[in-house]
Amino acid sequence: MKRLLLNTEIQNFINQNLESDISKLILKGAPFPKVDIKSIVEQIEAKKRCRSKLPTWFTTKNIFYPNRLNIEQTSSEISANYKAKLINGHSIIDITGGFGVDCFYFSKYFKTVKHCEINPSLSDIVTHNFTQLGVKNIETICSNGLEYLEQSNKEFDWIYIDPSRRHDTKGKVFFLKDCLPNVPKHLRFLFSKTKNIAIKTSPLLDLSVGIEELNFVKTIHIIAIKNEVKELLWILEKDYVGPIGIETANIKNDSTEHFSTLFKKKPFFPLDYELPKSFLYEPNAAIMKAGAFDVIPEQLQVNKLHKHTHLYSSDTLMAFPGRRFKIENVIPYHKKNMKHLNINKANITTRNFPESVQVIRKKFKIKDGGSTYLFFCTNMNDEKIVLITTTL
Repeated sequence: MKRLLLNTEIQNFINQNLESDISKLILKGAPFPKVDIKSIVEQIEAKKRCRSKLPTWFTTKNIFYPNRLNIEQTSSEISANYKAKLINGHSIIDITGGFGVDCFYFSKYFKTVKHCEINPSLSDIVTHNFTQLGVKNIETICSNGLEYLEQSNKEFDWIYIDPSRRHDTKGKVFFLKDCLPNVPKHLRFLFSKTKNIAIKTSPLLDLSVGIEELNFVKTIHIIAIKNEVKELLWILEKDYVGPIGIETANIKNDSTEHFSTLFKKKPFFPLDYELPKSFLYEPNAAIMKAGAFDVIPEQLQVNKLHKHTHLYSSDTLMAFPGRRFKIENVIPYHKKNMKHLNINKANITTRNFPESVQVIRKKFKIKDGGSTYLFFCTNMNDEKIVLITTTL
């Protein structure tokens, strides 16, 4: 960690050039004799990435930033805060500490937090930043988290793990067994140190695959921010053998959409499908990831349009964890019908439909935007239809 970068003049320079052209700054060179421009630019670029992702860090004075990769891999404050509220106790250890965002929020719900980071430079940065942030109940440890646990005789209420998805030889990976550390391989040992484990994984990890790789999965939390799934949080409890709960959260600016169900590979029960009615519903991204398509009709009192068309409808407007639309018209999908619509600007979505949004836009010369929402899909009679809707 280059502490000269924390010099007041250099910090002012960084803040004053957050919107500057980086290439021009590099050409000009460093205005400070003891610090190279490359190091300053790295701080500028990293800090810019934190403006919306880590606003607490961004607005705190004398924060030192690691490289861009560490910033990209860390949890956002929104997701870290959400996760921290799900678990609590006296002690927690994060054996893959990283930039320390998760630990910062764990410190609000646990009396003691241990942050293990194998990279000495990153561990030094995190230690400095926690001081700047005024956190006093986090101990930073520069060590391999697994090795630290092996050498320690302590047990913890929780172990938290965010396995690295970048493998030295395999590149970017998604199976847990290919991540570092290999959690499935070390699971028995980890449960000798705790009764509760929380594992953060990529949103691309298939739920069935994760369940097969792990033991004692109690709950899977699917966390989306503004309708984009950001991460999965797996809650494991020692010797747990009951049903696996699925909890979805779509965190919006002013509210959070929640949906709960149980994990099952097969549908819970046969469904009756219906033709579109007065209102249309599109599940949020977290529910789509959960694959809870056949649970929605019973829980939310809406009808599904087709086995593979994950859209729902009802005669009366219902509360729904996703987008809601008023159906203005339903037409069979034919070229002549589309021309009669005389729509040259609309938002387009396809569900269980043979043509892509790009093909449809090009074919019918429809620009993106406007107040009309067109859904191209298949109904219960296997007919291709277009739903003309407006958002609610």
